[in-house]
Parts: sequence; structure tokens; C-alpha cells
Amino acid sequence: MNDPEIRIRMSRSDTTDTVFLVLHGGRATSSEPVRATQLAFRRMLPLAGAVHRGTAHFGAAVWVLRNRVRGWNDDRLDAVRDARWALDIIGRAHPRARVALIGHSMGARAALRVADAPAVRSVCALAPWTLRTDPVAQLRDRGLLIVHGDRDRTTSPAASQDFARRARAAGARVERIVISGSGHAMLRHARSWNEHVRRFAVEHARGDAR
Repeated sequence: MNDPEIRIRMSRSDTTDTVFLVLHGGRATSSEPVRATQLAFRRMLPLAGAVHRGTAHFGAAVWVLRNRVRGWNDDRLDAVRDARWALDIIGRAHPRARVALIGHSMGARAALRVADAPAVRSVCALAPWTLRTDPVAQLRDRGLLIVHGDRDRTTSPAASQDFARRARAAGARVERIVISGSGHAMLRHARSWNEHVRRFAVEHARGDAR
């Protein structure tokens, strides 16, 4: 099994007090290694680039995680394990940094699950895969932006709406945006997806996030 991999885009600042961790999608069950050429991973690179361009002047860093395997895998929670591994490395590299998580699909589910990490201040969940049994208590006092296309046939917009309601009741600061006419891959109305992520990132980097 391959190791997780992190790609980092740093600012030229001497200090980094803001880190974005970008998490890609995958499958419910799979032990297949994640290749750098796979679409689920590659679709996050332009988003990471947009975040870097929008926040580098704040001294922010953008970390893109490539998981070991493609699956969530209920028996092992592989995507969660890899996200926590990355957060541990961020914590050692930048112990005083505020961390924001940006995830798509399965990556959004992992981001929501690891939001209990002390450094995490906010989560941007794009077309998130959520279930009614997913916990929400870890999002208390965190900012949460959920963006979902109303034509998504892979993950459920209704489920993310229910998750938003439960997270708000648990004490999260929640904003949910629906992109009309867009599906799961974030290709249709890509400019809208990118703009919502950019706004989220700039607000977090400025320190006035959600």
C-alpha cells in the first residue's frame, strides 16, 4: 500500500499562520491506490491553485493530500486516517496556524469528520457525501460552508441539507449554497464553484471566516 502524499503551495511570507488542507473524493469501498493521474485527485488541483492565488498575500499555505487508497472503507476509515495524518504534520510544521479544510465528495465527508482537530476553524464541503448517521458534534464552534449542485446524482443534496440542519443545531456556523444546474463533478458552472471556494478561503485567511 502506498503512503499518503502532500503537495504544498507556500507563500513567500516568513510566517505561516493559515493552512488550507484540500481533500479529494473517492469511493465507498476500494483498496486501489490513488494515482496522481486519477480525476478525483486532479480535479482538486485547480481549486487548490485558486485558493493559493487568493490567499498567498495573507501568508497562507495550501496543502493537497493524495490518499493512500481510493476507498472510505467503513472497516478502516482510510480517508479519515489519512486526513488526520496530514493534520498531524501540519501541526508540527505550523503549530500556531489556523487550519481550514476543503473537501469534495468523500473528501468532504473526511473533512467533516476530522473537524474536531483543535487547529481546525472552518470546513468547506463541496458536494459532500453525508449520511444521517454521520456525527455533527465535532463541528461545534466551527464555520461550515456546504456547496451542492441541485443536479448531483452521486451524493444527495437533500442529505447535505439535513446535515447542515443538524450541524447548525449542534453549534456550527453554517452556510449552505445550492448551485442550480450543476452536478457532482463541479464542471458545469465551474466559475461559481471556484468563486465560493475562493471567498471561503479569503475570509478564513483574513481571520473573519464564518
